[in-house]
Amino acid sequence: MGQPDDAAGARARARHRTVDRIASILECAARSRDGVTLSAIAKELAAPVSSIQSLVNGLVSAGYLDEHDRRYSLGSAPYLLNRLAGRQPVAAVTHTDLEQIHHRTGLTTVLSIAVGPNIFYVDYCSSDPRFAYLAENYVRRSLIRTSGGWILLAGMEKRDLWAYIRNLPEDEQPLADRFFAALPEIEQTGICASPNASEQGDGVSIAVRENGRIVATVGVIAPHAVITQDRDRLVDILKQGAQGWSERDIER
Repeated sequence: MGQPDDAAGARARARHRTVDRIASILECAARSRDGVTLSAIAKELAAPVSSIQSLVNGLVSAGYLDEHDRRYSLGSAPYLLNRLAGRQPVAAVTHTDLEQIHHRTGLTTVLSIAVGPNIFYVDYCSSDPRFAYLAENYVRRSLIRTSGGWILLAGMEKRDLWAYIRNLPEDEQPLADRFFAALPEIEQTGICASPNASEQGDGVSIAVRENGRIVATVGVIAPHAVITQDRDRLVDILKQGAQGWSERDIER
């Protein structure tokens, strides 16, 4: 059976060297459970380190790779794409976990990830249409403006954190001092409670770790007065929730 004229005359898709290299870098990072070094990536691609470095740096900046101790692993951006396609970006936390926290607190409960300089709500449980809109439309929000964002910033490589702070717009620069004052406690506890960093609301968030790394946060959101008044109880509820999904992560 012959091919249609348009198919027979179609040209093969041309390969693009840069795209091929980016795809290979991402695959190399995805296949390495403990992260892969820059030299190992260059060896895998049969390319000089100098020609790979800028691509890797760009992928880290865009959220497609994470760097920890000079080893590279898959970042959060691919998880966001999976979420847009209907796949779950964070294995440790289920929607049922969010529902349970929402039931106990009565507050909007969100699962958040960082992609580059932004935070996205990738799952939620809420009766508040404002937060439903943010979550369902994957609206970008500034990391420095949310309690979950402060935790995700605390989990960054230091050079990426410094770069993020340096590039903050002028109106967000005052929040940097408050973040750095809270940073030691966030690093120790994995909790950020009531940073009062946004005029739109406030929150209490806790880190979600997979393989020892912060990959997301779970948080509750409400007006500042509500969060401040109920802070300790909200922290306890999130700690109890985190114990459950941490145990599931260990079992995997």
